[in-house]
Amino acid sequence: MALTFDEFLSDRLDALLRYATTLTCDPHQAEDIVQEVLLRAQQRWSRIGGLDLPGAYVKRMVTNEFLSWRRRRSSRDVSVAHGDLVELAAPGPDETEWVDDRAVLLAGIARLPRKQRAAVVLRYYDDRSDAEIADELGCAEGTVRSHISRAVDRLRLELEAERSRAGCRGEAR
Repeated sequence: MALTFDEFLSDRLDALLRYATTLTCDPHQAEDIVQEVLLRAQQRWSRIGGLDLPGAYVKRMVTNEFLSWRRRRSSRDVSVAHGDLVELAAPGPDETEWVDDRAVLLAGIARLPRKQRAAVVLRYYDDRSDAEIADELGCAEGTVRSHISRAVDRLRLELEAERSRAGCRGEAR
């Protein structure tokens, strides 16, 4: 028996919002994206609800909406304040005293190009394989590996630079 749209919402809404927030690094834009997707999904629920994995289908709709969001005339890039990122995923205790690696990485992820950000989120947040990510993003597996490799290299450089700056500040103490 297929899920009703209301059952689907009560079961998956929080997960969709978390996923979209992780993709966008902006809880307000994430809400807008999920709202747009759910409006379209509700109109087509007779077909979507009958699928084997309606949650995966709707999640893909969220990914596609995120990737195309920037192309819309009504959208605009919103810079993410550090406080919003901390609220999104509060850092754990800072063991190093020199740098909050989590904040540096979250800020770096927010600056990644959209396809790289989506690939990183799908790999490390959603634990997807290269094949699954390629299918989700509509590209080749080699392109997925390239996106992830470039994103990780960029994040590593930003983290090393921040540690270096923090080390310099620490020596002055």
